[in-house]
Amino acid sequence: MLTSPLFKSHPNLHVFLPILYLVWSDAVLTPTEVKAINDLIDHQGWLSNEEIKFLKEQLNPQNPPTPDEFKGWLNEIRLAADNMDPATQPRLVDIGIRLAELKGDGSLSPELANARESMVNVEETLGLIGGEALFSFIPEKRSTITSKVHTERTFSIDTMSRLLDGDQAAIIQKAKTIISDKEFAYREMDTLAEYRGQVLKWCKMLADQGFGAMAYPKEYGGGGDMAAYFAIMETLSYHELSMVIKFGVQFGLWGMSVYFLGTEKHHKKYLKDIGTLELPGCFAMTETGHGSNVKGIETTATYHHPTRSFIVNTPNELAKKEYIGNAALHGQMATVFAKLIVDGKDYGVSALVVPLRDKTGKMAPGVTIEDCGRKMGLNGVDNGKIHFNNVSVPYDNLLDRFCSVTPEGKFDSPIASDNRRFFTMLGTLVGGRIGIPRSGNAASKAGLTIALRYGDKRPQFGPEGGAEVPILNYRIHQRRLIPYLANVYALHFTLQYLTNRFLKRSEKDMQEIEALAAGLKSFTTWNTTHCLQECREACGGKGYLSENRIDKMKNDTDIYTTFEGDNTVLMQLVAKSRLSEFKQEFANMNLFGVLNYVADQATTSITEKNPFITRSTDDAHLLDFEFHLNAFEYRERDILTSAAKRLRKLITGGMDSFDAFNVSQSHLIDVASAHIERVILEQFIHQVSETKDAGCRAVLTKLCQLFALSHLEKHRGWYLENGYMEAAKTKAIRKLVSQLCWDLRQEAVPLVDAFKIPESCLGAPIAKR
Repeated sequence: MLTSPLFKSHPNLHVFLPILYLVWSDAVLTPTEVKAINDLIDHQGWLSNEEIKFLKEQLNPQNPPTPDEFKGWLNEIRLAADNMDPATQPRLVDIGIRLAELKGDGSLSPELANARESMVNVEETLGLIGGEALFSFIPEKRSTITSKVHTERTFSIDTMSRLLDGDQAAIIQKAKTIISDKEFAYREMDTLAEYRGQVLKWCKMLADQGFGAMAYPKEYGGGGDMAAYFAIMETLSYHELSMVIKFGVQFGLWGMSVYFLGTEKHHKKYLKDIGTLELPGCFAMTETGHGSNVKGIETTATYHHPTRSFIVNTPNELAKKEYIGNAALHGQMATVFAKLIVDGKDYGVSALVVPLRDKTGKMAPGVTIEDCGRKMGLNGVDNGKIHFNNVSVPYDNLLDRFCSVTPEGKFDSPIASDNRRFFTMLGTLVGGRIGIPRSGNAASKAGLTIALRYGDKRPQFGPEGGAEVPILNYRIHQRRLIPYLANVYALHFTLQYLTNRFLKRSEKDMQEIEALAAGLKSFTTWNTTHCLQECREACGGKGYLSENRIDKMKNDTDIYTTFEGDNTVLMQLVAKSRLSEFKQEFANMNLFGVLNYVADQATTSITEKNPFITRSTDDAHLLDFEFHLNAFEYRERDILTSAAKRLRKLITGGMDSFDAFNVSQSHLIDVASAHIERVILEQFIHQVSETKDAGCRAVLTKLCQLFALSHLEKHRGWYLENGYMEAAKTKAIRKLVSQLCWDLRQEAVPLVDAFKIPESCLGAPIAKR
């Protein structure tokens, strides 16, 4: 084409070259393209018949330009495009006119001026984006916002880290120093025995540092610091999670059950050796047939007065103690939960210290233990099944804080009700439901650190002809990860709040604290499961490689949603607690109180559900913490009220209460979720308001806004159904969530760096500095 004498002698024909280049660029000329350009040619009155014929010959689908010809077209076009300013957004016709001018006498002919409008119309017909035309020929001129964004520090990482660690900074730093030691270096282990042995060795090293006994009273060799114990367990979770769980079983479940359920004689006899790991032990509650339903366990402990002993027995296969950590290899004793039988009467679940094996590993008489074998994760923990065949246990081994047997052989307890005694006993063990979510949240922090660092430096795709951009610059990648970063920060502060509530607990507060621990354990561990899956996918094939550790964290934390209480069951516990509080609130109201409550509900509907509020899409309104909290509180209150009404209607209609709760289970889960989400938001807002450093407060504000709006987006269907928001508002919220993710992109890596996870613990090559 370019070598044709006609083309050389008629420079105005060059105006068609850019459009011909683009329609041939995919090597296929469609009927639509042929028709549109033929029509364009036919309507150019300044073209001669010879020129029309020549141009139409270039539109033969069976005779495409050769690669060399096509390359020649591009070189010609670049002559014109090279000096054009991208800011003017030149169209194809503008580039073509400029090329014709260069090939002619340099002036714009009337014919070309008149041709511009019709050629623009063809561009639009063919779907060619005018402003993009220049970049098709000179891609290096492209300068995009996506290409420019990069990591920046808008706050002090050290200040944020101190804020996260709070008053536990010293013990957290000590724990990080220990697990960064070369003795704790990760290593490949070929067998279960080697793996379990290494985990036990690590736990012994931690015990030697005083970490295991940290929560026990000083008079029994401990540190007398429960808050430090929780901080240690969370920090250890940046390392090997089998080590964390074995640590928790030994010093938390086994040791704390002796401490909380036993009395001074047990503390003196056992706690020092438990804290130093001289006395490895177990927590034997779960049975094959009974996990969440502890009241239904079938293991019995029958008091035999003539020998002043208890006979512990497994009556059937389903009553075996199963999944018991430390049982398969290392545990020498166990806190065993069993039905206490005295004088033939069942007094409900109690706990006893039962010998399992001696220091040489020889089984105690009547005890049989099977190894649970390999599991989905946590294979460094030796889980086992325990069977008791009329095992005789000394009288003093009954953990007798809440119940005992008198010297005369009679049952005695300071709590008369079996039911209340049972829940009081379990309430003392709620610490496990604090340690597990804190451990899970630490695993989420590690996963996000790996994924966000990788995304920040992993280039993939980019503007045509330009440099590839980091995948973290892509909006969808930010959407996948940054809301989880907001969740992790929100949960960090809320779990600190829960820990403080537990440490300062009074008997009056215990029901609320137990429900809060159950809900946060569920919310956090579900978040961990979903977060780590997203981190794995966000790292592509690299996330699938074991060397980058996400697979191990995923497998090891998967069980977090089950142990210390199945999450779905725990959320029902939360809902029932909320319903009890709701019922009590009404029971304590007089007539005026009820009228005031109804009036408050009406006022809420008037103020929050008026058209101005439901339709408001103003950024200042949507980013306002007051709006967020009002929306969360309204959802919580409405779901709770509707659940109460539903249950009342079912029960007063003649349905058994058990069946009524079964029918309403999904509703109850919503009650619990709405409550926990509101508590988390409240605590996050409180933390923002308490943060003095301006840089930290600014970025925490954005994280808190993202947490709130992403959950409003998640529940947008509910808000639309209930008339609290209209479609325009939920669309605006969705847009703001994306914008906040974009705004936080530059701070994402500094935000995970503020966790200060030791590099040796991250251990992922893709996350290396």
